[in-house]
Amino acid sequence: MTTQTSAHTVMQRCDILGGFSEEPDCLTRPFASRAMRQANEAVAGWMRAAGMTVQQDKLGNLIGRYEAHSIGTKTLLLGSHLDTVRNAGKYDGPLGVMVALACIERLHACQQRLPFAIEVLGFADEEGLRYQRAYLGSKAVTGTFDREMLGLIDAKGITMAEAIRAFGGDPDSLPSARWQPDELLGYCEVHIEQGPVLEALDLAVGVVSAIAGQNRISVCFTGEAGHTGTVPMALRRDALCAAAEFVLSVEALARSVPGLVATVGQMAVQPGVSNVIAAQVTLSLDVRHRDDTQREQACRQLEGRAHAIGLTRSVALNWQRLQGRRVVACAPQLSGLLAQAIQETAHPLHTLPSGAGHDAAILADLTEVAMLFVRCRGGISHHPAEAVSTEDVEVAITVLERFLHLLCEREGHP
Repeated sequence: MTTQTSAHTVMQRCDILGGFSEEPDCLTRPFASRAMRQANEAVAGWMRAAGMTVQQDKLGNLIGRYEAHSIGTKTLLLGSHLDTVRNAGKYDGPLGVMVALACIERLHACQQRLPFAIEVLGFADEEGLRYQRAYLGSKAVTGTFDREMLGLIDAKGITMAEAIRAFGGDPDSLPSARWQPDELLGYCEVHIEQGPVLEALDLAVGVVSAIAGQNRISVCFTGEAGHTGTVPMALRRDALCAAAEFVLSVEALARSVPGLVATVGQMAVQPGVSNVIAAQVTLSLDVRHRDDTQREQACRQLEGRAHAIGLTRSVALNWQRLQGRRVVACAPQLSGLLAQAIQETAHPLHTLPSGAGHDAAILADLTEVAMLFVRCRGGISHHPAEAVSTEDVEVAITVLERFLHLLCEREGHP
């Protein structure tokens, strides 16, 4: 089997997975959904055909294991997530799982076992679409899952615990980590870049140096409803006007601080009627920076600004920090092997940070992590126009394959 054939298979499988959606006209695959069940079943079949034993864990993560040539050896983790955002592209997440699987298939085809086991992980939730909490899958794997999240309710009134049980999981058994750190060699994740750097440099792949820190915050302004024709402008407590002013403040601050990105991507207006003044507005706030101090300072400034807006407009504020992740540096040794693999396969080496969050940032709580970025057209991601080339996927397979062999040499097994 040539790497070109493997790359074509990866692309075909991403197309197949792209058809598993909760919405008919776009790709939307949330946690513990019918579409996620379809994706897990398809990938599980491909894993078994590649000589792997397959299981779905207590949360719904898909795990395929390719055994070592001897018992009692350590395990290398590969993979990414299988869930998506709403109206997604086909490659954010699934590409990493499919590239890892392609490497296992190539080992299985020549009946080769390595001196360590490999587990390919298809995480059940990284994006946080259904319950507005990201990294559910990797947090369950690392034992850092917060049990209080089980009571969260989705848009249809279904608790997370109920969704997990309906998906075949067991929410009562989630807190336990699946591995101990000394049982692992590390975790390596292949992922589309989600940015324009590699394309600008005309490079197929790059090694990630670090993953930016991120805060997710829920901001709620509560004013007072009233008739739009009878309440004078000077007497209004309009929650939507307060929210609008805050959104522009977010943009202004992010534009003024180098490296800072801050986004309001969701807004819910109550009662949401054209002739009633908005009584309550709840919005999302996503703040990221490659420096933890800068990020936290920005969050404090924005919270202060939100309070000032509320005071001026006689609107109450509720500021709730949902999630916070520090900057995560990729492990020098594993990243060094990835860099060596790129160079030994005759490709130019480039190292770059990731502005997006990844499961690797959560796995870093358990083991060493490394990431390989793959060029994506126009740097577009979280959008149906997301695209990678078969040629670049072939490079990623070649590099990851070489990485595995370099890891064998490092472990004393050439």
